[in-house]
Amino acid sequence: MQHTLKTSVTFDGVGLHSGCDVTMTVHPAEAGHGIVFVRTDVTDSRAQAIAARWDAVVDTKLCTVIGNEDGVTLGTIEHLMAALRGCAIDNALIEINGPEVPVMDGSSVAFVEKFDETGFVRQDAPRRAIRVLKEVEVTVEGKKVALKPADIATFSGFIDFDHPLIGNQKYEIKLLNGNFRHDLADARTFGFAHEVEALRKMGLALGGSLDNAIVLDSEKVLNAQGLRYSDEFIRHKLLDAIGDLYLAGGPLLAAYEGEKSSHDLNNKLLHALFADDSAWEFVDAPADQVQAS
Repeated sequence: MQHTLKTSVTFDGVGLHSGCDVTMTVHPAEAGHGIVFVRTDVTDSRAQAIAARWDAVVDTKLCTVIGNEDGVTLGTIEHLMAALRGCAIDNALIEINGPEVPVMDGSSVAFVEKFDETGFVRQDAPRRAIRVLKEVEVTVEGKKVALKPADIATFSGFIDFDHPLIGNQKYEIKLLNGNFRHDLADARTFGFAHEVEALRKMGLALGGSLDNAIVLDSEKVLNAQGLRYSDEFIRHKLLDAIGDLYLAGGPLLAAYEGEKSSHDLNNKLLHALFADDSAWEFVDAPADQVQAS
């Protein structure tokens, strides 16, 4: 069955790229509502609402940005979307007074902890999953993402960085019984110190700091507390993928494989999937993949 939150929950933080202070409140919503954001700071004649859907994505440069027909946008939604997927939340109305979801500590854990604290409501409507019926793949310049038929929602990934603390990393998770919480939720976004100046000249990473991202120089992690996992980098890549693919409009019943994946490739993969009506179908989600707690 579908789920929403028991009560509203509010988050205060800074936007990773915009540097703006933001307040965001996630409200319960009725069955069938889906995930919808509302930019409460937009007070002119433009529409405030933006549906969290794959076909609303308007930018994928370092984060996933969605927008509506009036050009109102919202950035860095992927960590929140991953938390919603990991907690099996189908329906929410999310009010936010800025252009970007607050980054919190660079992971999904702050969202997950508050969702668990407020609790969930089981709704009187079946949860629809999107079953992948045949392989769909997108390859760009040696980077590849794919969806394959599977009975359990599975995410696997591979990354390769020329850095002594990263190198080649692989990870796989089957999303069952809320295991997102303890396996991926606290894996943080990461970046390199030598890239920070260039990003800020592009108007990106203006709110980034050691409090909300793993930062590496050529040899080490600059964060005093170090890493949460030795493979935190690939875990975060899969967290991103889970958030990006929840823009499908429901949970995917499929095996995702990402080789050097990106927000851009993840969105292209959803476009490729939904461009082929024979590649997918709606089904009721299996019980062990529906639990919200």
